[in-house]
Amino acid sequence: MIYSPILAPVVVLVAWSLIVMFWMVFTRFPAMKRKGISLKGRVGSRPGALDGVVEDNVQWKAHNYNHLMEQPTLFYAICLTLAVMGIGHGLNLYLAWGYVGLRVLHSLVHATTNVVTHRFILFVLASICLIALTLHAAMAVIYRG
Repeated sequence: MIYSPILAPVVVLVAWSLIVMFWMVFTRFPAMKRKGISLKGRVGSRPGALDGVVEDNVQWKAHNYNHLMEQPTLFYAICLTLAVMGIGHGLNLYLAWGYVGLRVLHSLVHATTNVVTHRFILFVLASICLIALTLHAAMAVIYRG
């Protein structure tokens, strides 16, 4: 079976999300230990519960992981839609790779230096890619449907 090429960036972004998850775990657990927080007790019941408790640069990884569980879900949905429609190649493929590359850069900035201006620019550029992918899918539905 031949698969749509747009599935490759989907797989890469999922893999990147898992890398960020491990990065978060391997930095957060030692930080919690340094602060005397035991995993046996109640650590927190909401995202951000450790903000102000462990170092900010540790929390940046957790915040970024949460971000990777938000807007990229739309990316996955639209890429799968484009794949099913048979238009997951050409410009759509380039836009998908652009989205993934920009999200990876966003993660690296967010998890290391956390310069909000840089993060915002990367977020906007990635969002433009997502908007273009969505418009292409919508046009295909309207004009082919």
